[in-house]
Amino acid sequence: MLLDFTSLTPLDAYRWLASTVTPRPIAWVSSLSLEGVSNLAPFSFFQVISDEPPTLMINVGSRDDGSLKDTLRNVQATGELVIQLVSFAQAEAMNASAAVLPHGVSEFEQCGIPSQPSLKVKPPRVLGAPVAFECRVAQVQPYPAQAPNCHLIFAEVLLAHVDDAVLNDKGRIDPHKLDVLGRLGGMAYSRTSNIFEMQRPG
Repeated sequence: MLLDFTSLTPLDAYRWLASTVTPRPIAWVSSLSLEGVSNLAPFSFFQVISDEPPTLMINVGSRDDGSLKDTLRNVQATGELVIQLVSFAQAEAMNASAAVLPHGVSEFEQCGIPSQPSLKVKPPRVLGAPVAFECRVAQVQPYPAQAPNCHLIFAEVLLAHVDDAVLNDKGRIDPHKLDVLGRLGGMAYSRTSNIFEMQRPG
């Protein structure tokens, strides 16, 4: 099969990319509006892009009507966010937080997701998340420049909370204990519980 992406509809391009570039880590992003209303939403177009400075990137697409999602509105207004990884135990809560709620309604409250205060930023973090990165916004870039349909959020990591339960005896992440979710195509997800190792060549 050959796929000519220059002739695909945006929806078809999304479906092919989302079902082949897998598994994708899920950024469970908490933010605050200027009015102090908390927001929580998952995004799977997400990756680490730099270690100096330590920076994560999230792609936040526009809504079907072209309006901006609350996550983007909040981080543009406040410059702060928390990016959580999602454990398998939190799969249902993460999925519930993906619902489209009216502006000004908190997913934490609506979905009954417990939170706790952050230390360096104002948005709360998800209680029980295996890893939570407190971040400040380094840059927000509309893409593509000519007719943006999404925004790239570059988030500089200030502080990370790592659950001791996912560490090994050397204080490093044990991938066998982490058990976080990855996004596949359609309605499918994966878990980081099926692991093998290989030694890189010298």
